[in-house]
This record gives sequence, structure tokens and C-alpha cells, in this order.
Amino acid sequence: MGANFEIVFLEEAKAFLSTVDSKAGVKILYNMDKSRYSKDPELFKKVSDYIWEFRTEYGGLQYRMLAFWDKRDKTHTLVVATNGMVKKKDRIPLKEINKAERLRKEYFNI
Repeated sequence: MGANFEIVFLEEAKAFLSTVDSKAGVKILYNMDKSRYSKDPELFKKVSDYIWEFRTEYGGLQYRMLAFWDKRDKTHTLVVATNGMVKKKDRIPLKEINKAERLRKEYFNI
């Protein structure tokens, strides 16, 4: 069975990944890849109208990579990773969701 979507990374997402521990980064990327093949809300979950989160727990920390869907090409679906964070509370900070929304609007030139 093939992947349900392809993941691309905006610069902010790449910058976040470069700041995390290398083993945590490997686990984040592994979980993101795994989410392409299954509909598991423990890995990939909707957090607002347009924003989703890739979820990873590693070393007692919760890592989140925010993303949105790009379905403009009817044969090739993308999920665009916008930014990431280490989550300290149960909820994702609104400023991080707003940042993902801003990056989504820039991406689509809205």
C-alpha cells in the first residue's frame, strides 16, 4: 500500500529539526513518515480548521510539528510542515498555531 501523502518542509520546520537532539529528530522524522501510511491520531491530528500536528514523544518530551494540506494537484497530495515545538503543556500555544496559519497563507499567497 502506498503513502497517502508526501511531506515537504518549510524553512521554519527545517530550522526546528536542526535544534532538537539528533535521536529525537530521527524519531520525529520516523513518526512523520509512518503517518503517511496510516490514519493514526496518535501520530497526525487536526488542531484547527487548517492546521494539523505530527506528534512524537521521545525522552519524556512531547514534540509537535505543525502542518497543513496542499491538495491543489488532484493526483499528488502534499502535507507541508510549517514549524515545530517542544510542548510543555497539554495545549499547543496559540502563537504557534497562528504562526502555522501565517505560513500557510504565505504558501498559498492568500
